[in-house]
Amino acid sequence: MRVGGRGRPALLAVLSAVGAEMVAGGAAGSTALGAQEVGPENGSLVIVGGALRDPEIVRRFIELAGGPEAPIVVIPTAGGAEAYGPDCRCLELLRASGAVDLTVLHSYDPAEADTEAFVEPLRRAGGVWFPGGRQWRLADAYLGTRTERELWGVLERGGAIGGTSAGASIQGSLLVRGDSRTNTIMLGDHLEGFGYLRGVGIDQHLIRRNRQFDMLEVIEAYPEVLGIGIDENTAVIVEGDDMTVLGAGVVAIYDAGAGIDSGGDFYFLSGGDRFDLSTRTPYREGRSGWVELERVERRDESGGGR
Repeated sequence: MRVGGRGRPALLAVLSAVGAEMVAGGAAGSTALGAQEVGPENGSLVIVGGALRDPEIVRRFIELAGGPEAPIVVIPTAGGAEAYGPDCRCLELLRASGAVDLTVLHSYDPAEADTEAFVEPLRRAGGVWFPGGRQWRLADAYLGTRTERELWGVLERGGAIGGTSAGASIQGSLLVRGDSRTNTIMLGDHLEGFGYLRGVGIDQHLIRRNRQFDMLEVIEAYPEVLGIGIDENTAVIVEGDDMTVLGAGVVAIYDAGAGIDSGGDFYFLSGGDRFDLSTRTPYREGRSGWVELERVERRDESGGGR
């Protein structure tokens, strides 16, 4: 089985980056991530569940990228078209929200993506945006290239990386719905994402496409992975290990170690809710400030963590 072109051992190494407790190969058991950082040390992520229409989300990305005049690179490779130019529809939302310095960057050829000339726009970028399509195309084109390294460079400079639909899923370390044959296979022939969120798998179009139960298969196979499912026209904003929900829809959290309320298989966060990625703790604003939502530890039949 291919894993982003580099084999299953490469995926297990990526997942192990969340800490020594990460379980490789789907072994049973669950432990907290403790103080291990999950999000990028610098910069910000804007991760959208598809069908983006909310201008507030777009404006937030532009703000995190440095404002309307900041250089923003749009990478539409997931869309699968033969070519993309300066008239690409992928620029419309950003332009409508005031961004003026936009560059389209695209290739299906990893050899081209590994050249100095290709990555030059990324070296001045304050933000990078990935529109939707099929996430495996992004993995095939850019994993292991100079482009991948320069994308990390955008974050290291304090910039923003955002994306919707396929551009959301690629930001996790475990690539869900990455099969090149169909988008209905959760764990397919591409399993390695860009890893901006370590030890995380990201699904999208959650409620609109009735996908809220699909991530359970992933968490069963990789119980140390944190699953995040994002509804359409809804985003999570990540700075460090702080994740905030923005938009009208919901975000589902799939944690094999703990739930909230009745302890069901997953739970929902809504607009304004926050989540600590390092401790997997959800928060909701109350009358007297932020309140931690009480978590319920999961148990298997033998009494251990599920």
